[in-house]
Amino acid sequence: MSERLKILVKEKLADSGVQLLREHFDVDLGDSWSDDEFRARIGDYHGILIRSATKMTEEYIALGSNLRVIGRAGVGVNNVDVPAATRRGIIVANAPQSNVVTAAEHTLALLLSLARNVPQADASLKGGKWERSKFGGVEVYEKTLGVIGFGRIGQLVAERAKGFGMKVVAYDPFVASDRYRDLGVEKAETIADAVGDADFITVHLPVTPETRGSLDADFFAHVKEGARLINCARGELVDDAALKAALDSGKLSGAALDVFPSEPITDYPLFDGYPNVVVTPHLGASTAEAQDRAGVQTAEQVIAALTGGTVTTAVNIPAIAAEDMEVLGPFVPLCQQLGKLAVSLADGSIDALELEFFGRIGERDTRLLSIAVLQGVLSGHTEEEVNQVNAPSIAEERGIEVTETKRATARDFTDLVRVTVVSGDTRQRVVGTNVGRRNRPHLLEVWGQRFDLQLERDLALFRYEDVPGMIGRVGSIFGEKGINIVSAAVGRTPGDDDGPARDGNAVMVVTTDAPVPAEVVGEIVAGAGFLDGRAVTL
Repeated sequence: MSERLKILVKEKLADSGVQLLREHFDVDLGDSWSDDEFRARIGDYHGILIRSATKMTEEYIALGSNLRVIGRAGVGVNNVDVPAATRRGIIVANAPQSNVVTAAEHTLALLLSLARNVPQADASLKGGKWERSKFGGVEVYEKTLGVIGFGRIGQLVAERAKGFGMKVVAYDPFVASDRYRDLGVEKAETIADAVGDADFITVHLPVTPETRGSLDADFFAHVKEGARLINCARGELVDDAALKAALDSGKLSGAALDVFPSEPITDYPLFDGYPNVVVTPHLGASTAEAQDRAGVQTAEQVIAALTGGTVTTAVNIPAIAAEDMEVLGPFVPLCQQLGKLAVSLADGSIDALELEFFGRIGERDTRLLSIAVLQGVLSGHTEEEVNQVNAPSIAEERGIEVTETKRATARDFTDLVRVTVVSGDTRQRVVGTNVGRRNRPHLLEVWGQRFDLQLERDLALFRYEDVPGMIGRVGSIFGEKGINIVSAAVGRTPGDDDGPARDGNAVMVVTTDAPVPAEVVGEIVAGAGFLDGRAVTL
């Protein structure tokens, strides 16, 4: 009989998860180990389960000479050096759905606490006062809930709020229109539309450069007078000064917060003197069921990784076959860039993606490239980090239909990638390829116009009437703002069946050595003859 594999449970894990592991492996509990003991013994184990305290750095991963899998009992994997694990062929898996129900329920708990002044009344009565008239609340029945971010948790919140008889309006351009209809939720075209008539507002967004501090003075200016805000997502989403000002002015009649800019925290400005503010110490995932679910789900993934099963929550995947990687590998960055560029040009919700692969790549299993496009489209717009494993399932749960077409030939180029984003009745197509021995990504078509421009990290696009002087106007304003242009190209509408008819417009794409501020794009587009403009960082 072969020797049983060994598993280290480095942090406290639900007993159900430990017991499941012991049915298959020899399991040691190392939650009380010193760092020296951990370093000395990690090389004995084939798998390790951690929570958030253990940092699996490149150094520890190297010491784990027998490691095949790292299981993170929770949602994030920011405490694991995933690239280092991938280089050593170690699977990293988490439990991304372990706390979604718990987070949704806590959001509703805070909403009801705000509506009925439950914490305030509790403290008053325990303090020896009977102040029944002081804590009269409001019903949630037939009130409007505005949901900002309509992913897994946002959808669960909406379903539960509808059970209370609430009207739900949600905003998330990365959810297909059909998904809103299926859930009986009104689709908002803008954040302002979602919060303008909302009596209660709940936010479920990831933290990105675009969303950090986005609940600012401008956001609260669009909020209905007397609305109540709930944040169980990320503290960094809120501009604290703007929130305080909205409460002080009465624009908001209350707020409930489970998350804060830095944690742990005990001196937040709204902790004292704000009886209309309800706070909890990041309890969104803190239920026995969620902890048990995280332990069991992670244990299941570790078992699958070590027994030849399918690791459904892996955040990294083994390398594809060498013969396929030789052809497809260089196109992965291009596909990610085209996905990000296409979605930045789309207006409205993303209902479908049409992916076309031509040439040598069309002869291969192009799922890797389709996933790369999905990563570009979805990254930074979902509650969990998008990776090569979960991208298809995230698209599916958001109702985004993905179709793939392949041909073994490509006219004019050896290989070609087309990405089309479908938003209702509108379509945005971008086309690209790789050029040269170093596989430089090139943009070949956008906004219905063709050109050939090497893609860089930062670029700006302008659509305008095809008249003299337009290029100079863009260059002059960039010069005034101190923006250095790396390269530029102007495209005209294709003159064949692949593109729309000539409409008298042109497209200019400019690459720069730094991001182009949105206000600079706005200033240019405000000029006569300009129809549209975007700044994109790939």
